[in-house]
Formats: sequence, C-alpha cells, structure tokens
Amino acid sequence: MYAVIATGGKQFKVQEKEIITIERLCGDAGAKVAFTEVLAVGSGADLKLGTPLVAGAKVEAEILEHIRGPKLIAFKMKRRKGERKRKGHRQELTKVRILSIA
Repeated sequence: MYAVIATGGKQFKVQEKEIITIERLCGDAGAKVAFTEVLAVGSGADLKLGTPLVAGAKVEAEILEHIRGPKLIAFKMKRRKGERKRKGHRQELTKVRILSIA
C-alpha cells in the first residue's frame, strides 16, 4: 500500500517503513508528525484518488533528524564587464520514517 502526500510544496509517493527527506519540519528528533494532505491512497486497482484530498486519510511519520542539503552555487556573470556574483545556499531538510498509512 502506498500514499501520495503533499508537504513543503512538493508531492511524495510513500510506503510504510520508508525513509524520505523533505523540507524542514517543526519538532525535535523522535517526535511524531501526521500528514493530512493525502492526494491518493491504495495499491493497484484499490487506488483512491482525492479531489483534491482523500477524505479521512492520514499518514503518520516519525522525525529522525534535521540535516542540511548539499551546497548549491548561483553564479551570475556579465561578459566584458568584469561583473561576477557568486552566492551559495544550503537547504534545511528533515529525514522522516513513515510509520503508518490510514
């Protein structure tokens, strides 16, 4: 059984006991979180699609750790002008383990 959840402006296809990396969530490591924005739930022919959400569906997860993503460089340059800009960014992320899909 799997579910499609929406969090952090993105959609994730998740299964039980799966570990995913998502946008930073509030809460400490070991805390439980519930995702109520479930877009689809089921498996195979038993798939239930929401319009836009599946009523009564919930995915529970546990926060494992807070991490930072890889460094991304934004480099801008104007030719023949000697103008260069270099800016770095690291995204704040959270690793969660999916406990149950209801």
